[in-house]
Formats: sequence, C-alpha cells, structure tokens
Amino acid sequence: MTASDRALRQEVLGSRRFSNYWWATIVTIGGTGFLLSSISSYLHKNLLPFSDPTQLIFIPQGIAMGFYGVCALLLGLYLWLTVLWDLGGGYNEFDRKTGSIRIFRWGFPGKNRKLDFTCKIEDVQSVRVDIKEGLSPRRSIYLKLKDRRQFPLTRVGQPLALSEVENRAAELARYLQVPLEGL
Repeated sequence: MTASDRALRQEVLGSRRFSNYWWATIVTIGGTGFLLSSISSYLHKNLLPFSDPTQLIFIPQGIAMGFYGVCALLLGLYLWLTVLWDLGGGYNEFDRKTGSIRIFRWGFPGKNRKLDFTCKIEDVQSVRVDIKEGLSPRRSIYLKLKDRRQFPLTRVGQPLALSEVENRAAELARYLQVPLEGL
C-alpha cells in the first residue's frame, strides 16, 4: 500500500474564484464612478475624465448617484473581504492509515472562523451524489454518515462538470470502500 493509497486530500475552492475577482472589481469601479459623479454635481467641479457630471442637479440626481455609489462601494467591500478571507475554501482529507476523515473550511472571522469536522472512516454509510439540472443546476457530493448526518464535499457556487462529479464520487466511494448513492 503506497502513501497515496492511505491518504486522499481534495482541495475545495472557496471564494477566490475568477468570477468573484471580476465582480468585485466591476462593482468597485462602478461605485466609485457614481460617487464621484455625485460629488462633482455638488461641487460643480468635474472629477471624472470621461464625462461631465457638473451638469447634474444635485437634488435629486446627485443625491441618488451618491446613494448608489455608496451602496456599490459597500457591496464591493463585502466582495473583496470574502475573497480576502477565502470563505468556503478548505480541504477534505481521508486517511486510511489513521482511519480518520477531516473536513476543513474557512468561514467568516470570529470565534467560529475555522469549521473543522473529524470522524472515523467506519462511521461513513455511503457517498451520495446530488444532481439537479435546470436554471440553477446543483451537482454536489455528500458524505453520508451512519447517524444520518450529511456533509457536502464539493464547492458552493459554480457547479462542477457532470463527468467530474461522477469520477470524484466513484473514486471516493472506492477509496472509502462504501456504496455510492444517487447515480
């Protein structure tokens, strides 16, 4: 038995995805533009190089632009913080040598920032695959324990390819020597 047969580690991608970087950047740039437009209409001094918001009447247009700008900047700050904290990121570790399973995820800062669950391999009943197609597809792999608890093993957000879900679930079920449900 090789070391790779004894320990299986799967990294789980959290909020550090390209789409989150993209939307955080777009929302921050847009919010800054709206806020600068509002300030420009109040001061009657152009702060934007690509347009002239000094022609806007401060009440109600400038105030509305300022409100939208502040809201967008707060949303952008939230998106950047989720990327910084890597929410949902972590790993799944299955070790035959010690007979243990560890599921680790990062959460929001605070006393419960680290979500760390461990159990024994013998407590696993099966590996379950949940596939739902449609407008918001869901393709998830769950670890089903004998006490009826289920723990998600795949990332949240962007669904994995169907073939990748099937291969990962089959590999894990084979590794843990438990049945595979849902396929």
